[in-house]
Amino acid sequence: MRSKTALRVVLLAISAYAGLNSGAGAKAEDLLKARLAQNLGPISGLAIVAKAKDLFAKQGLDISVSNFTSGKQCLDTVVGGGADIATTAEAPVTAAAMAQQPIAFVAGMEYSDLKTMTAASAAIKTKADLRGKRIGFTAGTGSEVYTTVLLKAAGLTAKDVTLVNLRPQEMLPALAAGSIDAFDTWEPHVANAKKALGEAAVLLDTKGLYSETFNIVVMRSYLEANPAVVGKFLAALIEAEGWVKAHPDEAIDIIATATGMKRDELALIWSDYVYHVRIDDKLLETLKTHAAWRLDTGNHPPGAGMPDFSKIVATAPLKTLDAARVTLSANP
Repeated sequence: MRSKTALRVVLLAISAYAGLNSGAGAKAEDLLKARLAQNLGPISGLAIVAKAKDLFAKQGLDISVSNFTSGKQCLDTVVGGGADIATTAEAPVTAAAMAQQPIAFVAGMEYSDLKTMTAASAAIKTKADLRGKRIGFTAGTGSEVYTTVLLKAAGLTAKDVTLVNLRPQEMLPALAAGSIDAFDTWEPHVANAKKALGEAAVLLDTKGLYSETFNIVVMRSYLEANPAVVGKFLAALIEAEGWVKAHPDEAIDIIATATGMKRDELALIWSDYVYHVRIDDKLLETLKTHAAWRLDTGNHPPGAGMPDFSKIVATAPLKTLDAARVTLSANP
């Protein structure tokens, strides 16, 4: 394995923007190819826009996209060799780190609150009312950690409720069928339930309780072998961030079309998504909090300890592009 110093030297050889823009006008056969495993939801908005507006191609990349319904599936695909780059939340990252998978966390690109949708018939008006209820969640994702945080805030434990492991797309049918009383997940699944069930679905007030991040992760070996691809990929996301902020209405159109959402439904929750390419203390603290949660709950491989995040968070690619986007107060 090449040293971090050698990797940094290679990355610094990449010009922040001038060199990375050399893909403009390049022939298709000259583009660098990479495979993206993407959670097809607004949380992947910057990657969706970068693809739709040809910002990857502008950077000299040919990005093929495989869509999934969770970041865990995306990262599992990358770890298994089925893709090169994953969009994923922090929970799969800490799971992979504790399993000794040699991953590289190269940037965060979005964060947003997770939410709890309840069945009106369950009469859940406060967090404490969750006692004795059946709650849908997605194991191994931010949904699981959010559920733990939610129960703690309610003065409850997992023994006080019935937890039902479901994929996000299974939660609405389960709530409609009455097999669960509530579910914990990310948008747009909450908005979809409200639209489909109307007054039969009630959003529980958990605002500000827990924010999930969405990030870019590759294998360490891939980063070392393809620093230019990773740099160009992040540069495209940075350009997409600026474009989304300057053209929110068109961004909503693009992301709604890509994800199969109705435009007006996405517009209603658009402010929930905070798009920003960065590596900061909040991201690092989230990773450490997740790892501590896994250690506390036993949700980790036998013998696992707190990961050494200096071997997981790779700041050089983003710092080479824009040092101001890397604001860690200390080494990971």
